[in-house]
Amino acid sequence: MGAQQSIQAGKARIDFNVDLTQMLCETFLLPPLRSADGGFSQVIGRLSLKHPNLFGGSEKLDVSWDKGLNDSHIIIAFRRPQFGLFSQQSSVFKHSVTPEIAVHGSPVDNFTRSGSRGINLCRFSLGFDIGESITPNWSNTTTIKFEHIKPINNEGRSIRSDVDGFPLTHSGSLHDNMVVLKQESEYATTEGDTFSRVKFQMEQGLPVLPKFLIFNRFKFTASKGLKLGPTFLVASLTGGSMVGDMAPYQAFTIGGLGSVRGYGEGAVGSGRSCLVANSELIIPVTKNFDGSLFVDCGTDLGSARYVPGNPALRNGKPGFGVGLGYGIRFNSHVGQWRLDYAINAFQRKTIYFGINCGGA
Repeated sequence: MGAQQSIQAGKARIDFNVDLTQMLCETFLLPPLRSADGGFSQVIGRLSLKHPNLFGGSEKLDVSWDKGLNDSHIIIAFRRPQFGLFSQQSSVFKHSVTPEIAVHGSPVDNFTRSGSRGINLCRFSLGFDIGESITPNWSNTTTIKFEHIKPINNEGRSIRSDVDGFPLTHSGSLHDNMVVLKQESEYATTEGDTFSRVKFQMEQGLPVLPKFLIFNRFKFTASKGLKLGPTFLVASLTGGSMVGDMAPYQAFTIGGLGSVRGYGEGAVGSGRSCLVANSELIIPVTKNFDGSLFVDCGTDLGSARYVPGNPALRNGKPGFGVGLGYGIRFNSHVGQWRLDYAINAFQRKTIYFGINCGGA
């Protein structure tokens, strides 16, 4: 059961949403991050505060807290709008605690799920963004941020190594620190019944202090949509690579929803490089219902052994995977409801359900 409330004071708005959720399918859920006897550990929901005009110049303040059964995310963002020759600017604080199953999880049920090995990541970051639109189709965002990353166990205590004794951080200590300069560029265009989108992301670890990580990490995504008679074909290619200092949690992970369906999160592999291809044919059935056929494949390009501690090899991940299947899409006024049925290379089946909501 749940409760939702919206409170308006002047021009500020507070959205409050709490769900009290029981573990209906315990075999599909990870153990709680902290063992607590109280009912608060079973509460999931979102608390958000939005102010659209903080100082009278259209400055926006967004504060949100998302709590799941096994993770927590706090974001505080102050955004100053673009004005004249000045670009849009944002100051962002983030704190999160998430299970680290994509890299350190152990594949189970013929790679359809990734089981927890009791490792979680506590991340703290403080950054400054500058965004600008070069043309109606091109946009750039430059970010500089400080990150403090600390592995913890399910009881919330700091840990420095996994169950096999391999370090979880680059430094070998209880945490890693880094200052990252990130440049992100995106191009998107729509022409008639087709669309194209290309996104590039470059991250550079800066040697501000001797123990800070120094690296270069590159990632790209290219997608194309094309109408073929009554159907619509969408294809995408995602890849990335990294050189320099590296902690295991920085590896590119392959497998799961948004990557290779039919596999658990990160169950295909994790490496210094990756390449993932997705294609989906959408077939209209009625006004609100669509059917789909899809094929996903991904590879770590043989780079898993270059990740410190080689967690992919120790957890038996193949490094290459193919998933295929079909699904249905229902378009409603609250968004698109999706149901996918995927089969992996081991002939094991997985069902995915999700809702893509429109912008609020």
